[in-house]
Amino acid sequence: MKLVSPGEAAANTNDMSDKAGEDLVRIGEMAKKYGVTLRTLRFYEDKGLLNPQRDGSTRLYTRRDKARLKLILLGRKVGFSLRDVKQMMDLYDPTGSNTKQLRLALDKSEKQLARLQKQRALIEDAINELGNSMAAVRQMLVERSAPQASAAG
Repeated sequence: MKLVSPGEAAANTNDMSDKAGEDLVRIGEMAKKYGVTLRTLRFYEDKGLLNPQRDGSTRLYTRRDKARLKLILLGRKVGFSLRDVKQMMDLYDPTGSNTKQLRLALDKSEKQLARLQKQRALIEDAINELGNSMAAVRQMLVERSAPQASAAG
C-alpha cells in the first residue's frame, strides 16, 4: 500500500489553517470524482476516516480528505479492512519520521500479500477444475450428437 508521498504528506497534515483559496469540494463532486456513493463518504466520516469541513450542513472536502480517500480506496482495493486502513493512517505524524506507521504498513502488507497469493492459488485451482469439467461436458455432447447424425443420414 502506498503510504504517503511528500505531496500527500503536506495534504495530510492536521493543520486546519487551510488557505481560503484551497480547492474545497462538495460531497457530490467528491463522490463522482472517486466513484463512490454519498453514503460511502458519510460512512467514512462516521468511522473517523474523513473529516470534511462544514459550511452549515454542507460537507466541504479538502486536499487532505482527498489524499485520505485515495489511501482508503487503495487499501480497500488490496483487501485491507477499514480498521486496518484507519490504524495505518492514524499513525501519521506530520512532524515525525513515521517509522512506526511504515513498519505497521509493511507488516500488514506482507500478511495481506500472503493472503492474496493463497486466494489466487485457490482461484487458479477452481478455474482448472471448471475448465476440465467443461471439456468433459463438451466431449459428452459430441459423443451423444454423433450417433444421431449418422442415424439421420
